[in-house]
Amino acid sequence: MNSYTRIAAVVPELKVADVEFNTKEIINALQKAKNEGAEIVLFPELAITGYTCADLFYQSKLRKEAANALVEIAKVSGLLEITAVVGLPVEANGKLYNCAAFLSNGNILGIVTKTYLPTTGEFYEERWFSSEKDRTTEFVNIGGNEISFGADMFFFTENFPELKIGIEICEDLWAVIPPSSELALAGATLLLNPSASNEILGKFEYRKELVRQQSARCIAAYVYSSAGANESSTDVVYSGHALVAENGSILAESSRYSFETQMTLVDIDLERLVNDRIRNSSFSKAKPKQEFREIPFTLARSSKEKLIRIIPRMPFVPSDISKRNANCEEIFLIQSTGLAKRLKHTTSKKVVLGLSGGLDSTLALLVCIKAFEILNLDTKGILCITMPGFGTTDRTRSNAETLAVELGTSLQIISIADAVLQHFKDIGQDVNTHDITFENSQARERTQILMDMANKENALVIGTGDMSELALGWCTYNGDQMSMYGVNAGIPKTLVRYLIEWRADAEYKNNIGKILHDICNTPVSPELLPAKDGEIVQKTEEVVGPYLLHDFFLYYMLRMNYSPSKIFVFAKQAFASEFDDNTILQWMKVFYKRFFSQQFKRSAMPDGPKVGSVALSPRGDLRMPSDASANLWLAEIDGLS
Repeated sequence: MNSYTRIAAVVPELKVADVEFNTKEIINALQKAKNEGAEIVLFPELAITGYTCADLFYQSKLRKEAANALVEIAKVSGLLEITAVVGLPVEANGKLYNCAAFLSNGNILGIVTKTYLPTTGEFYEERWFSSEKDRTTEFVNIGGNEISFGADMFFFTENFPELKIGIEICEDLWAVIPPSSELALAGATLLLNPSASNEILGKFEYRKELVRQQSARCIAAYVYSSAGANESSTDVVYSGHALVAENGSILAESSRYSFETQMTLVDIDLERLVNDRIRNSSFSKAKPKQEFREIPFTLARSSKEKLIRIIPRMPFVPSDISKRNANCEEIFLIQSTGLAKRLKHTTSKKVVLGLSGGLDSTLALLVCIKAFEILNLDTKGILCITMPGFGTTDRTRSNAETLAVELGTSLQIISIADAVLQHFKDIGQDVNTHDITFENSQARERTQILMDMANKENALVIGTGDMSELALGWCTYNGDQMSMYGVNAGIPKTLVRYLIEWRADAEYKNNIGKILHDICNTPVSPELLPAKDGEIVQKTEEVVGPYLLHDFFLYYMLRMNYSPSKIFVFAKQAFASEFDDNTILQWMKVFYKRFFSQQFKRSAMPDGPKVGSVALSPRGDLRMPSDASANLWLAEIDGLS
């Protein structure tokens, strides 16, 4: 849990210009945040006084009380061993600045000034405040101490090297080039924004997207806390909007329009951000255009038995149905357009597809149908070949053949039994020995038929294998591993079923839809071992492990570059009701062993479209030696047992 920091974005109850009341609320919120294990707390812009004080900011009494309150809040933060950022007006050299104070270890370590002051529409901050651009000093005296002053600083902690904190204030985010962009390039991984953003129609969605996009652009965590409904409603209304985003994803969001204190808690993964920055060449090559002062502090760490963040069981499949359907449509179009381009380039009007009645070949067939539709080609040019063998069941064969006919494709049935038996005689294989030779001979015979039929028909062989099978090497080298274009190479197994179901519901309401849903309910199997009483006996997940777990491991290993121990923490939380610790570790070990040992199959994989943030193509995302050792990773897994 050491790579996480727990953040609290707080919108406290407030009375405009009542510093004493506001200070008590801020201190109470700090205590509650500490009780929840928070390490860093962000309060809104000018939270000590209230943002809507207007000409009351000219009152020296208000400013002095705010400075005294800041000293008091800093002392409390030290007693609680919690770091906080709180907003207040600060006077320096005869100018007034809208500021955010960084508090840690009982001290005020820095006062960050606002750069962009809105003076349009309902805003007129320049009436009271000066910009960071007009700042004339690097230090300011508060409570008898000289404190670093200005926007040219970020805060770092030696006991958590991944954590570097940059601060910008409200309108700074809305600028053409936000200060947070420069702070991120200088190393800041956590960007904090104390804000006071009022509500007008449509602003809520825009602001949320702005925070999300800036977190993505900066490859950073972005925490935003805006002034609440207790601000003055003389001309506008504030809602108290708190947001936490991490590299393009909204992790948490507050309710709005509450008069009571709101606290949004979430654990931010700093290791993920550092990993993403390292692998992103655009970020790693960029340099900040200004220098920043680096202010050290010590972060008091909290124990975290359970992470406060959503860990999806299926990271490749959105839980929200509308988003899932939108993703399925986009992925399907990527697959279909990729195939259509390949057909167009080769002037091919025919494809050959081995149709088994399983998930992968069914999805590949649907992609072929769409590609032919894009190119206005006759679907009779899709030659579906079913190749029944020793393990083929009536259910899968019937589904495959009926589907091919009802979709208007050409169907050919070629039994592989005699050819494989002859092959067994040729190589001296005992037909009753159901070993890897028994299985792979069937896979290679099927591939030979497909390749030769493609030559005969002047067609392309369409690969059906998915990304999960490639990750595990659960395919026969120079068998189902090989094709002329692999349309499913970027699709994990956990997503294949949803793509077929989406297509069935969106396009096929008749018998085709029923067949597609039945295919989705069929156990995953290569059907290479003889069936028993007409039923599948060779269930892939009983041999290689649950694809639910393997896709989880694959995502966090390749997309996030996490270690096995960290993936294990995630998996325990995500699958607490489904798998015990030993089961997770058992299949994790299988995953790593197979992933490393089977790279040679991926090194020779055919072309196919990338559809998501994880891909295995040796020409694109994964440049991995075929003979790399898995010992480091396996040793770590053994240590978790």
